[in-house]
Amino acid sequence: MSTMLGPGAGAGPAPGSGIGRGRADVAPMRRPSARTHRDPRPNPAAHPHRAPTPTPAPAATPGPVIPVTFDGTRHAWLVLGYRELHYVLSSPEIFTSDPRNRARRENIPADWAPLPGLGRRPSLLHTDSEDHQRRYQAVNDVLGEVDVFLLRARAEAITDSVIDDFAGLGSADLVASFAHQVPALVLASLCGPDDLDATQIAEDLVDLVDIGADAARGHRQLVARLRDLLAIRLDEPPTEDIISGLIDHPAELTDDEIVEDLAVALGFGMRTVAGWIGNSLRLLLTDGSFALELSGGRRSVMQALTRVLWEDTPLQITAGRWATRDIQLGGQRIRAGEMVALGLAAANSDPRVRRDHASGPPAGCGAAPAHHHDHHNPGGGPARQGTAHHADNAAGASADAAGTGTTSGPNSAHLSFGHGAHRCPFPAQEIAEVITRTAVEVLLDRLPNVRLAVPAGALVWRRTAWNRALTALPVRFSPV
Repeated sequence: MSTMLGPGAGAGPAPGSGIGRGRADVAPMRRPSARTHRDPRPNPAAHPHRAPTPTPAPAATPGPVIPVTFDGTRHAWLVLGYRELHYVLSSPEIFTSDPRNRARRENIPADWAPLPGLGRRPSLLHTDSEDHQRRYQAVNDVLGEVDVFLLRARAEAITDSVIDDFAGLGSADLVASFAHQVPALVLASLCGPDDLDATQIAEDLVDLVDIGADAARGHRQLVARLRDLLAIRLDEPPTEDIISGLIDHPAELTDDEIVEDLAVALGFGMRTVAGWIGNSLRLLLTDGSFALELSGGRRSVMQALTRVLWEDTPLQITAGRWATRDIQLGGQRIRAGEMVALGLAAANSDPRVRRDHASGPPAGCGAAPAHHHDHHNPGGGPARQGTAHHADNAAGASADAAGTGTTSGPNSAHLSFGHGAHRCPFPAQEIAEVITRTAVEVLLDRLPNVRLAVPAGALVWRRTAWNRALTALPVRFSPV
């Protein structure tokens, strides 16, 4: 069986300086231009649908589920509790991803910033049941064919080439010049290395990490670019890239399904990996214990990356679930058609599970649909037990990440990659980890004395509830 990024995937011009160092001879593509982050502080009157932030309703009381508004007008429920969120993600028949189930009164304008996640685009993100499983399996299978060893070699070469652009300057912004560049180029290469269109896809992916007009434009351009590449692949012999893989998959996806599902995979992958790289570098540069133990070889980069997924997960909130019927969740009554936003970051820090796992899970935190106990959670049994087991793992993992628990090694019971039928496919998680870990390790190898150029307290987080990412990460180092 052939694999993605197989023989010949690295064909192209010889790598530039700094790529040798025992790494595979994989030619990087031309890099997209670095974009400095434009701090999205819009005038609400002039831009009523830009950079929406969920705001607790005035009468909201703290709890695992709270009412919020987006842009001050659109009502939703924000799920903050680990177990409540686990229940929502495990119950697609009750909390559907299909926006056709939303309440008629909910009017979402076309220029609303999170529209790629909330609109009625025909992607697997907005399907359920058999149709979703068919398309999800196709994406899972094709990404599973990516050879992670060759992917790592390509990521190393691209990371080296990106660092070459600023290594001689002695200073850089590791967000715009690094955390955005590396994942955009590596992810774009999965669509066909060394293609001009692949470099243009990287440009679109860099636009996607913004939350304003650039993000919407980047999404439109990405979809158009993928459609053009699909047309080319249909007229050519199969090649070892993810577009050809989806064309040939037994699920027999339509052209629209291939384009829309690839746009989802690449878009979410870009936001996740860019934030994961930036947040991990911030942790390593600001946490003294990590810096000392890294230099002494006592704590791995992977442990830092895992801690970030627990404490600074790149995707803080995702939107796009709708109740199919009235239901009681976390002490709140959610009515059919109302939107539910998923508080991934809050669930990871839920105090009910972030404690020493040895004491056992808290009781009575399960959720059950109103008046449907007999069908979905009879007697509060199986569903609650399964959730408790998962939460128990989470408690031990978070304690271990903080250095106070009794478990050993990183634990992945966090919800940063989702859960249930719509979770991020496991091959996609592996690809994200390979890119992130490679980028961080190569940077620390190339610039061993890299340090912050500003006080840690001066670093600014982006003004959005959706993502956790810095506006910039200025550093200094000895020019090389």
